[in-house]
Amino acid sequence: MSKPFKTLDDIGDIHGRRVLVREDLNVPLKDGIVTDDTRFRATVETVTELADKGAIVLVLAHFGRPKGVPSAALSLSQLAAPYAAVLGRPVRYIDWEGADDAVATLQPGEVAVLENTRFFGGEEKNDPAVVARFAAFGDLYVNDAFSAAHRAHASTEGLARALPAYAGRAMEAELVALEKALGAPEHPVAAVVGGAKVSTKLDVLKHLVGKVDHLIIGGGMANTFLAARGVDVGKSLCEHDLTGTAEEILDAADAAGCTVHLPYDVVVAKEFRADPPTRTVNVHEVAADEMILDVGPAATEALGDVLKNCRTLVWNGPMGAFETSPFDAATVALAKTAAALTTDGSLVSVAGGGDTVAALNHAGVAGDFTFVSTAGGAFLEWMEGRDLPGVAALTR
Repeated sequence: MSKPFKTLDDIGDIHGRRVLVREDLNVPLKDGIVTDDTRFRATVETVTELADKGAIVLVLAHFGRPKGVPSAALSLSQLAAPYAAVLGRPVRYIDWEGADDAVATLQPGEVAVLENTRFFGGEEKNDPAVVARFAAFGDLYVNDAFSAAHRAHASTEGLARALPAYAGRAMEAELVALEKALGAPEHPVAAVVGGAKVSTKLDVLKHLVGKVDHLIIGGGMANTFLAARGVDVGKSLCEHDLTGTAEEILDAADAAGCTVHLPYDVVVAKEFRADPPTRTVNVHEVAADEMILDVGPAATEALGDVLKNCRTLVWNGPMGAFETSPFDAATVALAKTAAALTTDGSLVSVAGGGDTVAALNHAGVAGDFTFVSTAGGAFLEWMEGRDLPGVAALTR
């Protein structure tokens, strides 16, 4: 497939050239220890390839929300050693104070992490002066941080216009997977959209009904759609003020020829805690003092059959309250079906969003999906059909 953006394959001889690489190093840190190095690992392929080709690799990243005010608690100096351990090579930390002199001492093949980009107030405003400050350090720019691509910041969008710009390997993989999922997918296409509230995914749902053949709605948001169809959902989480909007989405789906799948049997309990007494009932049998906490087994099996007839799946959000047993059953069962179909080669499966990654890890199948995006906001905005500034700047 020809790509509308340049990748590392297009970069040519870079020995001794300074390459500014925007990565996502915004890892969770507790008492100085990185508790999840997933984001570090995602950068290894790009940084290693550039360094092995003799580039001087200057990593740009943000950490937390300093809002233009430098602070020791949000300094990337804390991440240089744990990042070096993951990369398997030394990583120098360079403070903005004296950065020009420090960068000048770097040799081909060396890797350095520059201080938090957000210590500049103009980073998030895409201030031309900050773009120029960053650009002065490099000959080329590589954006490898899809998770930050929905922000038009100096280090994500501005630099792509100031220097010759390329997509890193992680960014490339993400964009190729997303193109397969919704850009030019093989039909029939199914989308699983779960989560607590319709309000957070309105734009996603409105966009998807015109793109997919099957829209599977789970989680708390399914209750709002059930209520829109006249179902009494008892004490369930439900945005009753959005039932009119839910009806509009259902009508739009009808007009577009998209089949919307809502649960017809559900698992209910009178209290939300681990392993309470539960009942599995038809949606019309939910008692006034009960809440829907998962999709029932009959509906889950039927949804699995839907996936068996699809060629592409995009998944965002769990089917039920999966963090609490036994309300993980539908999410785990459907995820295992999707994973098996992917392994068989009959389904292209792309999933993303924080809860989604956690749910697929919980089901033990994240590694069997075609692609799992760790990007939260960027993945959602992509599902809404929006242009992502960091990607658009690479594809100009």
